[in-house]
Amino acid sequence: MATPKSLHKEFRADLKENSVRGVFFATALVSIITTVGIVVVLFADSVDFFSQVSIVEFFTSTRWSPVIKPIEFGVLPIISGTLTFTFLTALVAIPIGVLAAIYLSEYASERFRRIVKPALEVLAGIPTVVYGYFALIYVTPLLKKIFPEISTFNVLSASIMVGIMIIPTIASLSEDAMRAVPNSLRQAGYGLGITKFQVTSTVVVPASLSGIISSFILGISRAIGETMAVTIAAGNLSRIVNWLNPKEAFLQPVQTMTSAMVEVGTSDVTGTSVAYKSLFAVGLTLFVMTMLLNLVSQRIKNKYREKYE
Repeated sequence: MATPKSLHKEFRADLKENSVRGVFFATALVSIITTVGIVVVLFADSVDFFSQVSIVEFFTSTRWSPVIKPIEFGVLPIISGTLTFTFLTALVAIPIGVLAAIYLSEYASERFRRIVKPALEVLAGIPTVVYGYFALIYVTPLLKKIFPEISTFNVLSASIMVGIMIIPTIASLSEDAMRAVPNSLRQAGYGLGITKFQVTSTVVVPASLSGIISSFILGISRAIGETMAVTIAAGNLSRIVNWLNPKEAFLQPVQTMTSAMVEVGTSDVTGTSVAYKSLFAVGLTLFVMTMLLNLVSQRIKNKYREKYE
């Protein structure tokens, strides 16, 4: 039979449990409300913008000039700039990040891993504006020795620095995914007489592929949303990028979607003007692009996910 003391103790334990559950629920609810609020604001102001500017013009016009006359709201130039920048950034970050993850997971000693992994992750904590100025002051002059025709502001320099910036994200998450692969799979490979490299390339990497792909998407999503480093290093030239001419495409300045939003947001426009409303239309477009990227990532992750007993 329960005594008053035991009942009081049980009541306090239940109260503590319910309080903790309530805090967790409130935290999750704040996150959901914030996300829904952002989406609602984006949609509401975008609808207001498209009531004044044709959605066909917005997605087909090849000139983006929301502030300087003649006023045009063609998003294609800044989409092409964003895709070019993201593609080059991925070329830099993905191979280096995966190779670093493979080394840390499969080849490095435990002591070396404990030292290097936190040091690598420090790169993610450096302010992005520092990367932008580093690219402008140091990387671009180095590239000018290789490509004399390169512009002071160019997408290649910005992509290299942002690629370095997201390497820790890709390397850390990929290494975690590889370390999660059961050691029994590695031992089975060694039991067949294959080398460490073959075990890594044919057993560990395929088994952790879903986690590796998730790291790619997370890193690329961060690159797409990057603002300051791109604005400083890549400039603000709104143009359709001609991928058939690599020198023109990669050695000249571009304007990404985030840079375009900064330019409009810091210009002399009123909060009720069409130019100001274009911020939300561009933001909504960027949101949809990132969401589609994440949906594709989730589909790939579910397809290649390995389950272990």
